[in-house]
Amino acid sequence: MTHSRPRIHELLDGLAPRRDLGQNFVADPNTVRRIAALAGVGAGDHVVEIGAGLGSLTLALAETGAEITAVEVDADLVPVLRDVVAPSSNVSVVEADATRVDWSQLLAGSDRWTLVANLPYNVATPLVCDLLDEVPGIASMLVMVQKEVAERFVASPGSKQYGAVSIKVAYWATARLVATVPPSVFVPRPNVDSALVRIERRTPPATDPQQLFAVVRAAFTHRRKMLRRSLSSVVTADQFAIAEISPEARPEQLSLDDWCRLTDAVTSTAPAATPGPA
Repeated sequence: MTHSRPRIHELLDGLAPRRDLGQNFVADPNTVRRIAALAGVGAGDHVVEIGAGLGSLTLALAETGAEITAVEVDADLVPVLRDVVAPSSNVSVVEADATRVDWSQLLAGSDRWTLVANLPYNVATPLVCDLLDEVPGIASMLVMVQKEVAERFVASPGSKQYGAVSIKVAYWATARLVATVPPSVFVPRPNVDSALVRIERRTPPATDPQQLFAVVRAAFTHRRKMLRRSLSSVVTADQFAIAEISPEARPEQLSLDDWCRLTDAVTSTAPAATPGPA
C-alpha cells in the first residue's frame, strides 16, 4: 500500500515540508512502483534508501521483497516513517544525515548494495560523487534528481551539460537517464522537472583518480579557455604531445579516455622530487 496525495497530507498532520532539506514527497503510487521496478531489486537484495521521508518509495521498495535500510535526517519525520513501515518486516529505519553517516557501519550487513533515492538539488551532486569515490559497496544507484542535474550525470563530450561531474561519473560507472518525472506527482509541487538516472559501478580505468580529477577540475575551472591556458601550470607542451591532445582544445571536447591519457602523460613525465637534506 503506497501513499496517495490525501494520505501524504494526513501523515504530515501539521508538519510543513522543509525547504532547507529539499523535501518534496512523491504522492503517486504509480510513480513509486515504477521507480521500484526500475531499481531491479528483489528478494535477497540489499537496498539503502536516502531521504525516505514519509515512506512513499520505501513501501514500494518493500513490496519487491528486498531488504531495505531507509535513511532519514528529519527527526520530526522519523517517528512517522517508523509507523508507516512497521508492518513491513524487511525495512529498518535509520535516523542519520547521509552526507555525514559512517557508510561502512551502515552497510555492514552486505558487501553489495543498491542505492535508491529522491535527492534534493543541494546535495545530489556532491553525495553521488562522494559515494562513487568512497563507498564501493554501493554497486548501483537509481537516483531521482532535478532534470538539469541528471543531464550532467549522463552528458557526453561536446554537450553544454558535460563537465567535471560527467567525467567523475564516467570514470567510476556507466550512467543513463531512464525516465522523467513531472512536478505534478510531488507534494509540495516543485518548479522543475525531475529525472531518474541509473548508475552502474564498473571497473575504472587504471589512471589514478586523484591525479585525474585534479587535472579535470583545473581545466573546467576555466571551461571557456583553451587547455594550454587553463592547464598552463599543470601540463607542458611535451605532455600534450605525448597524450596526443591538442592544447587548443577546450575541456568539454575531451572524452574520459582523452583525460586519462593526458593525466598519464603528466604523471609519467613529472620531474622526480629533489631529495631533502640528510
